Amino acid sequence: MITPAFELTQDPDFLTVKIRVPYARASEFDVYFEGEDFKFYAKPYFLRLTLPGRIVEDGREKASYNTDEGTFTIRLPKEVPGQHFEGLDMLTSLLAPKKSRSAKPLVEEMAASAELSEENEEEFDWEMEQIPYEESTPALQHPYGFGNLRSGVFQRLQDELSDVIDLKDPDQTPAQERRRKRLAAEAAKFEPDHYLADFFEDEAIKHLLKYKPWWIDAHKKMTALQGGSHQEHESPTFVVFSEEEKEQMRKFTNKSYLLDKRSRHHVYLGLIDILLAYCYEICVNEGDKNVESSWNIRKLSATLCWLEVSFSSIHDVLVSFGRRVLCYPLYRHFGLVTRALSDTVMILQLGKAAVLKCLLDIHKIFMESDPAYILNDLFITDYCIWIQKVKSKKLAALCESLQKTTLSKSHMGLELEELEAAAVLVQEEEKALKAAGTVSKQQLLCSESETSDSEESSSTSSSETEGSDSDEQESSTSEDGEINSLQGTLQEERTAPLIDCNGLRQGTNTSAMEAGDGKSKVSLQSTTPAGKLVEELEMQIHSAMRLSEQPEGLATAGCISQEQEENPVTEPDRFSEDAAGKRNFLEVSPKPNPLLFLCSTNEDED
Repeated sequence: MITPAFELTQDPDFLTVKIRVPYARASEFDVYFEGEDFKFYAKPYFLRLTLPGRIVEDGREKASYNTDEGTFTIRLPKEVPGQHFEGLDMLTSLLAPKKSRSAKPLVEEMAASAELSEENEEEFDWEMEQIPYEESTPALQHPYGFGNLRSGVFQRLQDELSDVIDLKDPDQTPAQERRRKRLAAEAAKFEPDHYLADFFEDEAIKHLLKYKPWWIDAHKKMTALQGGSHQEHESPTFVVFSEEEKEQMRKFTNKSYLLDKRSRHHVYLGLIDILLAYCYEICVNEGDKNVESSWNIRKLSATLCWLEVSFSSIHDVLVSFGRRVLCYPLYRHFGLVTRALSDTVMILQLGKAAVLKCLLDIHKIFMESDPAYILNDLFITDYCIWIQKVKSKKLAALCESLQKTTLSKSHMGLELEELEAAAVLVQEEEKALKAAGTVSKQQLLCSESETSDSEESSSTSSSETEGSDSDEQESSTSEDGEINSLQGTLQEERTAPLIDCNGLRQGTNTSAMEAGDGKSKVSLQSTTPAGKLVEELEMQIHSAMRLSEQPEGLATAGCISQEQEENPVTEPDRFSEDAAGKRNFLEVSPKPNPLLFLCSTNEDED
């Protein structure tokens, strides 16, 4: 028999059951309902439901069949008009027949079946192999899983153990030892540098915190209708299950769980732990699934990763989750811890439908991850079935307790506040050093600019000095040139009377003239300033001109000019100097010349 796809809706007076039975014979179907029981049969489909409220057959019931969709729609009147049937979307809990939840009938049934098997057993085989008895203490296996109902699972799955959980040999590890090892592993894994990097460079974290999952909008709608009289009746409409999620619920096998008070306490705390990890995963991936989704959920939940069963309070769960967020995933920021906490509170306030929707999503994520499917068998499948039967008042009380629980960085036991304070001090010191370096750099630039300015001014002054020096040198050179030219003229005037018309020297003492001439040059070039030298030269020229005006000088000048006309020789040829600097004359006249003595006397006086 095939269980068909179905869904239930209600209004104040009727319960509507919609059943999809494609390829069934519409002419051959049976419907039975009475009280809380509902049965439907259309070959090869069979559906049996246990309803959360009573229905009655009073002639108002109605059924219809849509051939295009292949669906039956059956409207059943409520026994109490206006009654709200709770949990109509908890499909798994509606499938199985109602059974007794006490342990006594189950134990009696098992005992009866054991006696029956003994009566029907064949003759005992006395030839069976026997093993000598050895006194030994049986290995104690510590339970784990949903409600601590499992043990010995990982003995058969050692190969996949390391890929699923962090605990080694969980069957032989007691609860307190698991807790101790978990805390030690978290302390060893915590990296202050990674935490401080996310603390100061939190642009990506702020972006992730802006993401709004589906439960935020649903919670806003519920909050907006809190004052309405039909709030309780309309609350299930805030959470809508997809067809895939409905199919998941139909595939679950409905069963009852025999949990004592301590086990129920652990189940509720484990539920919070798993939801916190799921909310973190949805936030950091912004609702998208990836290959890390399964890892994030199971790694951040100590219930899944360390098979933790020693939580004593909600605060312990929050501290465990906060420590693991700051030690393992990519984003390690305390803001993500508080965000996951607030999201979990919203989910619990929306009711068990929202919790079931999250658990179904986790179940799907683990089912698609090769090693993590084991966690579905140990925890998630049982949670999906169990949550459908939980009383809404219990879930509301759990949500209220979670909302009152506070969590701070000091509770993490990782010295987060001290690390942040030290990092802030280091930042301030670096800023101060940077500011000091900037000031010193500016001062250095100012000093360099001043130095360059001084160098430019000095170079300018030196260039001006060099310019003035060069000007002076040029002026002195020009003055020296003028002096030399004047001296040359003077020498011509001096030597002119010494040469007769035949071009012969008329003086008698050439060495005296050379000595006197050299003395006059030295005195003129070395001891006399430029201005005085010019004046003295002018005076000498005037005196020479006065002497040249005499008749003898005129005759001598005429002889010289006649000689120049007959023998055109340049002035340097007449007064050529050899390498030793001596003058060469054609002939020295033994007759003294009075002009020579006058000129010599003039030089001595100067």
